[in-house]
Amino acid sequence: MVIPATLLVLGASMTGLLLAFGLLSLREGAPRAARISILAGALTAAFFSAAMLAPPSLQRALLLGLLALGFLGVLLFAWPIGHVETGPDQRSERFDERDVVFARARLVPGSPEHEAYYNMRPEKRAPDERLRAFAGLLSPQARLADPLIFPAAQASFDVTEALREAVDGPVSSSPVSSSPEGLTRLMKGLALHLGAHSVGVCRLQPSHIYSHIGRGTGRYGAPVDLNHRFALAFTVEMDFHIMGTAPQAPVVLESARRYVDAAVIAIQLANLARRLGYPARAHIDGNYRVIAPLVAREAGLGEIGRIGILMTPDLGPRVRLGVVTTDLPLLPDQRMPAESIIDFCRVCAKCAESCPSRAISMDDRKLDHGMLRWKLDEDRCFRYWNAIGTDCGICMAVCPYSHPANWAHNLMRAAVARSGAARRAAVWLDNWLYGREPLPRRGPVWLGDRHPEQAC
Repeated sequence: MVIPATLLVLGASMTGLLLAFGLLSLREGAPRAARISILAGALTAAFFSAAMLAPPSLQRALLLGLLALGFLGVLLFAWPIGHVETGPDQRSERFDERDVVFARARLVPGSPEHEAYYNMRPEKRAPDERLRAFAGLLSPQARLADPLIFPAAQASFDVTEALREAVDGPVSSSPVSSSPEGLTRLMKGLALHLGAHSVGVCRLQPSHIYSHIGRGTGRYGAPVDLNHRFALAFTVEMDFHIMGTAPQAPVVLESARRYVDAAVIAIQLANLARRLGYPARAHIDGNYRVIAPLVAREAGLGEIGRIGILMTPDLGPRVRLGVVTTDLPLLPDQRMPAESIIDFCRVCAKCAESCPSRAISMDDRKLDHGMLRWKLDEDRCFRYWNAIGTDCGICMAVCPYSHPANWAHNLMRAAVARSGAARRAAVWLDNWLYGREPLPRRGPVWLGDRHPEQAC
């Protein structure tokens, strides 16, 4: 009786897990994964029902086989195997913000800044002129233009623009006396209270800082003079369901909203530091002095993945970043390079295969100014944005790390963080359940009846 009872418990447990994951997938708006899981649950139930009718000798052999497979699975998924060499990851020189594609797109033809830049970088003139021939981000003439969503997104971008002068300000002449532990606890706690998803602290490195101003306050082309000792970086989560509509119009609405959230949090934290008597500057969309992904990585929030942006261990690239640099005495976090993220990106490449502009490399990492990294072709990516009118987001939507934080995906994240075998199994499972190049999902009802379709 022990063997049949054990098979019954195993069968019920496996069937229940598969059906529960199927229902979870329905709530996530993933019908393919739901269908596969529910069908697998039904087949599992049928298999174990047949096993209950088998002869005792066959039941015993089946149970031993299942236990052996279970033990092997636990061993492969939980044993810390698969060491990955992260390689050098610090830039050998500072980066000029004037070379960022967003800064180049803001240049007004015929202006002194326009002529000065292309005299300095003549090789950029022709490709940038071709870029300006596209409709443009949020343009009514863009391929995926939306007469309701685009103005809503622009309203959020206008808020961020209105906040750009608030990134710095006067410092209190009476510094507050407190321990670095207490100040760090306060700044981190406030960041989370204000809506940040994760937060970390690092020492500000020269390679984190742009060499010259390309956007925002200050004189265009002026050398960046930033002497703060510390940087506090944080992430803001982007909505899973809205990002699932990528590359449709709701994506740019969500992107704009989270830039506002990050700006509001950063400005408040910087203001607090100055009120405590220490210089501080917020770094927000359109008015950075630092390379936010490099700061966030140094603060222990993630790694630079195949997409070329920060990959966090629990939300993947589905975040926006905010940074505050300051002389407020803080305790830096001990960064541990996330080998598992690098290895996962190496074997996955789902973002590269799904990228409609082919801006994401399918190759392995290469040295770039002293950093071993995947380099995004930002010009090709930005051209696609300007053709469709949104900031695309397909790479974020299809990334297996971007799944919501729930029992099923968190269990897989825990295995992926430890085991190279689990990482490879996770890629296979994700492709099987969701497709190698998943189609966009429907967004929330309040966004209206926008049928998801792949933009080509």
